[in-house]
Amino acid sequence: MSQLSGADVSVVIVNYGTAALALNAVSSVLAHPDRIRDIHVLDNASPGKDAADLAAGIAVLGSADLITLHAETTNHGFGRGNNLVIEALLQSPTPPEYVFLLNPDARLGNDAVCILADFLDGHPKAGAAGARIEKPGSDGVLRPVTAAFRFPSLAATFENAACFGPISWLFSNWQVPLPGQPTSSVDWVSGAAVMLRLTALRQVGGFDPEFFLYYEEVDLMRQLARKGWQTWHVSDALVIHAEGAATGVNNGAGERRPRPAYWYHSWQYYMHKNHGRMVALLACLVWAIGAVLNAGLSLLRRRSPAAPLHFFPDLWSHALRPLLGLRSAP
Repeated sequence: MSQLSGADVSVVIVNYGTAALALNAVSSVLAHPDRIRDIHVLDNASPGKDAADLAAGIAVLGSADLITLHAETTNHGFGRGNNLVIEALLQSPTPPEYVFLLNPDARLGNDAVCILADFLDGHPKAGAAGARIEKPGSDGVLRPVTAAFRFPSLAATFENAACFGPISWLFSNWQVPLPGQPTSSVDWVSGAAVMLRLTALRQVGGFDPEFFLYYEEVDLMRQLARKGWQTWHVSDALVIHAEGAATGVNNGAGERRPRPAYWYHSWQYYMHKNHGRMVALLACLVWAIGAVLNAGLSLLRRRSPAAPLHFFPDLWSHALRPLLGLRSAP
């Protein structure tokens, strides 16, 4: 059987507390079976009876021969959870060509798996390819979500923190999000729907296990780039994503909320690992200066600040303290 018609893609869905959504994700993959070799659903020690619900739901789907449920007793986070499946695939006698990572709160909007696999077939230097992502609004209309990005930088950190039109315009060439991006080579793509070449994953060793959640895909694609692999955003492939449903960080309601400690840890660890401790410390300072500027402008404009709730104590506790060699606050 030729590669184009072969079943050479393993799909991995890491679930935590969203069993019903994860089963919808599985169903959407089964509805577009081209090139699908198998599906792996890893439950990250979800509270309640997610593992049992997943097992029952998979049995109802009637494709148990294609689906493996990994019921974990520890919450490994996103990267480490995916690593467990990726390592098993690497050690199998006949590893797949590609691994497609799909968030549990996402579903295929078209034959995205086949589109991405065909794209990687035609671009041998591409180690990762991400789908176009849309999310349903309260009116049911699908709207685009940014799924292609530049790598973070000091300039981008300041622009994002200041969150002020003239500053954003001046720093437009450094902004991390690339909205409305056509099919093109980019720095990194959303981990909610990304296909990875297994040989490229083998070279970089998968996700860095230090990341629990957030920035793990940014780091992975930076490591791929250092090994000479490209990352592409493929706009023809469509995935529908209920953004933030699996994590609660983005709930779509627009209110100002605190970010979890692991978000700050992941951010500072990414900056430290890839740019060194001094640049990471400078990034904290730049972020704080931008947040102060934004707070003053927001007060004058009678708006809420752009920074997350409890930003300054959380930045100190979960980013600056570790960078200074102090124990992170609980």
